[in-house]
Amino acid sequence: MNDPLSGCIRRRTLLTFLDMIAPEEAETGAPARSPDAVSDIEIRVPEPADGVGMWRLAVESQVLDANSRYAYVLWCRDFAATSVVAVRGDRAVGYVTGYMRPEAPTTVVVWQVCVDASAQGEGLAGRMLDAVYDGAPGVDRMETTITPDNDSSIRLFTSFAKRHDVPIERSDLFGRELLGDGHEPEDLYRIGPTTKGETTS
Repeated sequence: MNDPLSGCIRRRTLLTFLDMIAPEEAETGAPARSPDAVSDIEIRVPEPADGVGMWRLAVESQVLDANSRYAYVLWCRDFAATSVVAVRGDRAVGYVTGYMRPEAPTTVVVWQVCVDASAQGEGLAGRMLDAVYDGAPGVDRMETTITPDNDSSIRLFTSFAKRHDVPIERSDLFGRELLGDGHEPEDLYRIGPTTKGETTS
């Protein structure tokens, strides 16, 4: 998506569904990191205290639709099982937030993906998506929304589908007339069904 996490920062209501997606690091042309630099990042389930660092990353990105600090702290309490935070030392360098869709209890919806500039070029966004999928209970599908001009997010989720050897489908979801404020349309991307543990190199 774009405006929802890749575009100018806009103010939205607490934990709104429309803020869903964030930008992915541009892997192409990024300087290669040493194996040690990659291995020193821990990807784990977030705790409420991690919400502060996640909020900071969203604000500092200058492209994500940052919600309130409180929103991220609350998210880390109520939706930790479908989210991850990436930590280097004592500093958050990335996160993915997601939730189980109530009408589709085996579907995890990815809301935001954020990678700090210091951790770009390491494939961290893809690794965090895999961690969310692997850790979410009973999940066999993933959904997200992306604006048509957000090529990096489209590549990120297309790569996820390819790794798991499953289809990815796009359909119209929310149009400009519904979202307002010059917001680009949000397309729905549906991935799956997947079989955990089976990935394609």
